[in-house]
Amino acid sequence: MRKYLTRKIIIYLITFFIAASLDWIIPRLMPGNPVSLIVSRFTQASSGSAAQASLITKQMFDYFMQAFQLNIPWWEQYGLFWRNMFTGNLGISMYLYPKTVLSIILSAVPYDVLFLLPAILLSFWVGNRIGAWAARNKRADNALLPLFYILTSVPYFWLGILLVWIFGTIFHVLPMSGAFSYSMTPSFTFAFIFDYLKHWILPFLSLFIVALGGWAIGMRNMIIYELESNYSRYMGSLGASQRLIRKYSYRNAVLPQVTGLALQLGTIVAGAITTEIVFSYPGIGYILFEAIMNKDYPLIQGCFLFIIIAILLANFIIDILYMFIDPRVRIAYTEG
Repeated sequence: MRKYLTRKIIIYLITFFIAASLDWIIPRLMPGNPVSLIVSRFTQASSGSAAQASLITKQMFDYFMQAFQLNIPWWEQYGLFWRNMFTGNLGISMYLYPKTVLSIILSAVPYDVLFLLPAILLSFWVGNRIGAWAARNKRADNALLPLFYILTSVPYFWLGILLVWIFGTIFHVLPMSGAFSYSMTPSFTFAFIFDYLKHWILPFLSLFIVALGGWAIGMRNMIIYELESNYSRYMGSLGASQRLIRKYSYRNAVLPQVTGLALQLGTIVAGAITTEIVFSYPGIGYILFEAIMNKDYPLIQGCFLFIIIAILLANFIIDILYMFIDPRVRIAYTEG
């Protein structure tokens, strides 16, 4: 296991270095200067002569360029990026100045955790169960397979818009945006929790339903393959019950699904970002959208950095889990 983990850790460290470097580079390739946006917001509210306004604009521009360390060479900025990251300093937001990037991200993390984890885990579990059942029931398979293909091809944000139109605009039974009502204050009270759940249902469903279709198709195909494999036929010839054969088929079929979960995490997170934008849900995705619109370099870097770490950490956990559920991995590294 030590050899397996060492190799995985090295791969993930290299991946993190490349991804974090791109995270620093890409915002700086955006056209325009973010400091100019900040200065324009301040100078529009100021009054006075044109000469005074020009002087104030120049002074504020120089001040913010120095405050955000954009007046130094790019290689020094890159070195500061890594040094500050390892000390927990992700900088100060330009858009929400003077709030720190870390405090903004930490305020959004609970919403992401309560939104993403149930959607990912439940869609994986329910989709695999339904797919396995459909593979054994021809009538259900004929009815559900077209539906699964439709669901998995639907964009997350499009389904979100459709759900808003049906449940928010037509029936008026669920709120259309936000994580809770503007009149509510976050607290551990029944009224707030109930209000939060009402706002949570539509974003959750938009992610859950689309992901469920993909897992169901994958498991349905794998179960059919396993039931037709040689070991299943051999077990049947020995007199093993269909229940026992299906049990072993499911255990073998779920292994590629676990691998697929690791590969699909990035897609699911991207879907969560677009879903949060549609519902104005105050998670990392919505904050990232606002940061991009306002060219907020530190906040863009911080949001992407959090997403990178979350995806790599989730994949690492799945890799460890895979070693326990698939004996072939342990045997391969033992023999190697």
